Amino acid sequence: MINFEKKTLANGLTVIVHPDNSSPLVAINIVYNVGSKDEDPDKTGFAHLFEHLMFGGSVNIPSYDEPLQMVGGDNNAFTNNDLTNYYITLPKENIETAFWLESDRMLSLAFSPKSLTVQKNVVIEEFNQRYLNQPYGDVWLMLRPLAYKVHPYQWATIGKSVDHIKNATLDDVKKFFFSHYAPNNAILSVVGNVVAEEVFTLAEKWFGPIEHRPIKTRTLAEEPEQKKARRLSVNRDVPYSSIYMAFPMVGRKSRDYQVTDLISDILSNGKSSRLFVNCVQNRQLFSEINAFITGDIEPGLMVVTGRLTDGVTIETAEQALWDELQGMISSPPTEYELQKVKNRFESGIMFSEVTILSKAMNLGFYELLGDAEIINHEIEFYQKISIDDIVRVSKSLFKKEKCSTLLYLPELNSTNHA
Repeated sequence: MINFEKKTLANGLTVIVHPDNSSPLVAINIVYNVGSKDEDPDKTGFAHLFEHLMFGGSVNIPSYDEPLQMVGGDNNAFTNNDLTNYYITLPKENIETAFWLESDRMLSLAFSPKSLTVQKNVVIEEFNQRYLNQPYGDVWLMLRPLAYKVHPYQWATIGKSVDHIKNATLDDVKKFFFSHYAPNNAILSVVGNVVAEEVFTLAEKWFGPIEHRPIKTRTLAEEPEQKKARRLSVNRDVPYSSIYMAFPMVGRKSRDYQVTDLISDILSNGKSSRLFVNCVQNRQLFSEINAFITGDIEPGLMVVTGRLTDGVTIETAEQALWDELQGMISSPPTEYELQKVKNRFESGIMFSEVTILSKAMNLGFYELLGDAEIINHEIEFYQKISIDDIVRVSKSLFKKEKCSTLLYLPELNSTNHA
């Protein structure tokens, strides 16, 4: 049980405090309710660009990292489809430095042409290195638009095209900042050896003067039901063929989200999982295999992937995957099989709540979902799932007409391992 206190400032900032005296450090986490799903389709990658711009100097503080390093602090950030998250860990006695830094960049960034140029170059380099210049790096640049036709999940967090970042102007980024970065669009969570009332006082002192801002109304196009299978085959300079199968699934707030998560675990979590035993260990069709959910707040994807071993045909490998997926219905998991993945989930949750930083992040995320108290009920949700739930959701999930399949093959003029 994670006990916490919560308060909302007059400007709309939600503040959550969980006292934890297990560490001399304090974790300060700010989650902004803006992700790549909030971008203009013609100006993508902005949420991720901001993750970098937020470290390029704010209106009153030219260097973010320097003062934090001087007081023994550490920081980082991440962006996904749904949110942007910034976090700091530092000694308890220096906590006010974190409030000073975070409040100033929430107030406004410096917005200098130099900072924009520097961070654009960093993101462009990341785009090239991670997505274009490494084997299988561009998978999500193709799989997302294959699986989504109207919803903004159709582009990766890095963006649709590197040109969208290259062409970003100061006016573009200012508009994006003031449309999404605001106290009334953020959740501040603090975990450590602190007193809640003292944290609320600091929050009021540093964040209270920042004005409530009008936030851009979120209007997300609803993805229509997929009624026909989709396929895309590409040839790249890679040694082995890979298959990526994406199935539309429910969003994070649906109770069937947890069921789908356990289905993915039964299929591929560990060396006793169905896909590993049957497709890797016994039949040796794949060298790597995985099934996972994208974990999105809006309706996301259940993805099954496999890298073929030498000499195995795409047809044989793909049929083997379908056999395993249909097996979730025709040969449901045993009570032992189901309980095993439930226990694994429970130990994962308990492990994720060991550190002050992970607790601060989790509290912020669950509050973004609707209520931080959900953090204390997740294990209960998973433990209630039955074999009937697994079969019911599998029947809905694993339909051929709902599958988007990407075949990632070696170039035709290279040694074809497919």
